[in-house]
Amino acid sequence: MANPRIAIFPGSFDPPTLGHLDIIHRAASLFDVLIVALLENPSKQPTFTTADRVAMLRKAIGPLDHVRVESFHGLLAEYARTRQASVIVRGVRGGADLEYERQMADTNRHLNSTIDTVFLTPSPAVAHISSTLVRDIASLGGSVHGLVPDAVEAAVAERMLAGRSPRTQQV
Repeated sequence: MANPRIAIFPGSFDPPTLGHLDIIHRAASLFDVLIVALLENPSKQPTFTTADRVAMLRKAIGPLDHVRVESFHGLLAEYARTRQASVIVRGVRGGADLEYERQMADTNRHLNSTIDTVFLTPSPAVAHISSTLVRDIASLGGSVHGLVPDAVEAAVAERMLAGRSPRTQQV
């Protein structure tokens, strides 16, 4: 394919939610290649290992042949350059998200003048879902059914209820 439109949907995906999947499927319909890019952020203490989150995303996404799941560390603007991406996709749930994401978009554009950011709002049925909400519900023994993909539900419940360290257990 000559000059494919490559987009990156970055995030921590700790864990992947139905909101993430909504944005992934919608972005996949807009671009020739979508890279779901899991940021390895040493300043955060994720519940799941990078390998766990990549595996959960791949399983949840299923057979979308033009969607790839990768992990990266460092600056998103540089990662986009190495993947020849021209677009960063971000999901925006509301006003507070928009202001933060606008600042990030401006910063990424400053660091890489070839990159644009596209904001997608999630479908109303999943707009309230966040990874933090899912972790909080699961840690208190609540059901996360309808908040995360089926492929993720059991892993979330098991990890949160058991209080396991992500470094000692694999999904």
